[in-house]
Amino acid sequence: MTNGKIVVGITQGDSNGIGYEVIIKALSDPRILEGFIPVVYGSPKLFGFYSKSIPEIEQMDTLTIKSAEEAQAKKVNILDCLPENVFAEPGDPTEAAANAAVTSLERAVKDIKSGKVDVLVTGPINKKSMSLQGFGFPGHTEYLQRQFGAEDVAMLMISSRLKLGVVTGHIPLKEVTAAITEEKILSKLRLIKASLQQDFQIDNPRIGVLSLNPHSGDGGLLGSEEQNIIIPAIHRAAEEGILAFGPYSPDGYFGLSSYEKFDATLAMYHDQGLAPFKALSFEDGVNYTAGLSIVRTSPDHGTAYDMAGRDEADPRSMRAAIFQAIDIFKNRHSWKKLQDGKMIEPEREAPKEKPGRPQIA
Repeated sequence: MTNGKIVVGITQGDSNGIGYEVIIKALSDPRILEGFIPVVYGSPKLFGFYSKSIPEIEQMDTLTIKSAEEAQAKKVNILDCLPENVFAEPGDPTEAAANAAVTSLERAVKDIKSGKVDVLVTGPINKKSMSLQGFGFPGHTEYLQRQFGAEDVAMLMISSRLKLGVVTGHIPLKEVTAAITEEKILSKLRLIKASLQQDFQIDNPRIGVLSLNPHSGDGGLLGSEEQNIIIPAIHRAAEEGILAFGPYSPDGYFGLSSYEKFDATLAMYHDQGLAPFKALSFEDGVNYTAGLSIVRTSPDHGTAYDMAGRDEADPRSMRAAIFQAIDIFKNRHSWKKLQDGKMIEPEREAPKEKPGRPQIA
């Protein structure tokens, strides 16, 4: 923190997508800078280029810096970490844009590791372009897991309406069934419970678990994964005191708004969860990586090349990602203080209470 304010590191993402536009729009109101200090990892040249394409944006109070330690309050600090000859090609997934995205991310990660920034908000990237340049990871989530040595992480989509995690992330659909195991489901449930407690201050979170097959497998007629994998995982979670319920058929679960009865939902694979999430919460949805030692969020959308440079991008998801990161950072500090306080209290024998079994739909 600098002068009592949280320093938010924001990576530019793919410089030919809508990353700069949503960042600029999200930070355009000077009042937003009262609560935190933004550090945008990218190029003042690119920042200026995209600012000119947004007529409603008046002169912003920006400051070009070479180190996050130079960041000043009430200014949009642009940490210049790209080559001087960098230029924008809105709408094109170029090699240069992919390399710029990698450089921006690596520099921001280095700074958050050294404590120069407090939280990380990542702009949208083109995974294929970065992969072709040797990035070596399917996305931000997997890269950050490696960088911070997390045994497991959970991609948690959060909004004002629901919180949703997935068992399997960025893998081909044909590999999903083989990737779903009792241990993996249980690991995600543990992560989600811990995150809901320390990051969102929910004491005894309830988690709804979705089925893999239509109609929850229809008693084995449409698949056996519910009976052989998902239900046993829910039973084991209950034995650990995790309030997990299900499995629920996704169509009825979302169609009847059953998700409103739970603090979070665990889907089996990427599109099973993210398709309804984005249908319900696209404007203010945030991607949060649970399980990391640091706080990382991002908007819930991609590079949107077809909108790049056209002043069409909606900044609400980026703005929500920034404020969500700040809230989680504060909640973690409150949680740590609470746990430290508990550690110095005299130990009391806890009442012996057997966890209840979840209700299986």
